[in-house]
Amino acid sequence: MALFSRFFKHTDEVPRPELGALLSERSLPPDLPGLDELTKDFVHFSTLERVTYLDAVADLHQAGIALPEPWKFAQYEVLPELVPHWVGERDGVFHRPFCEGLTLRVRIGEHRLTKAWAVLFETSLEEVVDQALYNLHEKAKEASFERLPSGIYQSTFHDPFVGSSALLLLPELWDHLFPGQNHFLAIPTADTLLVAPQVLLPKLLEAATKVIGTTDQVLLATIMTQVEKKLVPANMQDPHPIAQPQRELRQLDLLQALRAQDRALDPAMDGMAWPMPLGTLRNSQGRTLTYATWNEGNPIALPEVDLIAFVRADGESLGIYFRPSLPRIQELRGKTIPLWGPRRSRFDGFPTAEQLERLEVFATAEQMKAMGQDTAPKPAPRPTTPAAANALNTPGAPLNTVQTATPLPNNLREAVLGVQGED
Repeated sequence: MALFSRFFKHTDEVPRPELGALLSERSLPPDLPGLDELTKDFVHFSTLERVTYLDAVADLHQAGIALPEPWKFAQYEVLPELVPHWVGERDGVFHRPFCEGLTLRVRIGEHRLTKAWAVLFETSLEEVVDQALYNLHEKAKEASFERLPSGIYQSTFHDPFVGSSALLLLPELWDHLFPGQNHFLAIPTADTLLVAPQVLLPKLLEAATKVIGTTDQVLLATIMTQVEKKLVPANMQDPHPIAQPQRELRQLDLLQALRAQDRALDPAMDGMAWPMPLGTLRNSQGRTLTYATWNEGNPIALPEVDLIAFVRADGESLGIYFRPSLPRIQELRGKTIPLWGPRRSRFDGFPTAEQLERLEVFATAEQMKAMGQDTAPKPAPRPTTPAAANALNTPGAPLNTVQTATPLPNNLREAVLGVQGED
């Protein structure tokens, strides 16, 4: 209707601005590649449509992004893709949350859909997404699944622009593989989709963590399941044998996002702070907990991990404490850092010995020091499967550390701590 309304509305009382004038106002060259094709119907645009249209052109030009083809051509190329949610926030292009940990984007060839592109398409974002899903459905008509020797199924669908993970958007292709049973899914990389029933969860875990161990581009480590037509993280409670490995996989997703943030943090920028060494520790019950090391001396960017290990400026270990108890130190107030991905807060000070006594202790300073003196610490309990043991590690890394750009303190490697809470 919007298209036809242009031809049947009353003439504007005020002359509409010309294309050249709008280009000049925005310091845009008149010979932008693709502009002529996009503005063939410019004469029929209203004043508001002309201004909105050229604002979108200016936004793209300023960002160094090419102009799209007209929608009549581009509609056949749009396709959906799934990326970690923090990637969608970081890259700043159009994205829509799909499930916990994943967000939906739309790609057109090598480009990603932006709101400015949708304006130049003269269509709504909703229509673009619908068209992308339709194109995916057409491509995936012949998609099939291969039954692996373990009994789980793996997608054989591959496309130059769409990975197997995109089939999550088309549950009709996989939610019938195990009739009458709950379906569990793993998408460790963009081109991997594994499906299994609950009885084969150990096999699914083994296959997924094997893939994770061979890549540095994990899409989503967490195992998902379908509940009332919605995808949610599989929630297994202890003592389920997959509960702890699933916990480790979820921690891997968090730590991957935090490591990406570390690379983006610029302490020289206002509101930023130094990243903190990160990792995981295992308590005496075999549960893994995420931790960050707070070194005295610099403003730090504290993420919402389970534990904080405090280290004085002279290297003296002060103990490890549960992060949720940090608000008990009212004198230390964190300021939220304006950054994509997991929430972080900037702290400029460092707690005193008296203030640390207010926190809930996980390991005392003496235990922390003892770990540093022990040249052959007792190995921590391993996850249920050998493959899961690698889920939190890069090749060659110790079991209980996740390597970052900042080296981890030696006294926090391969350690089972002496004071543990229930978590």
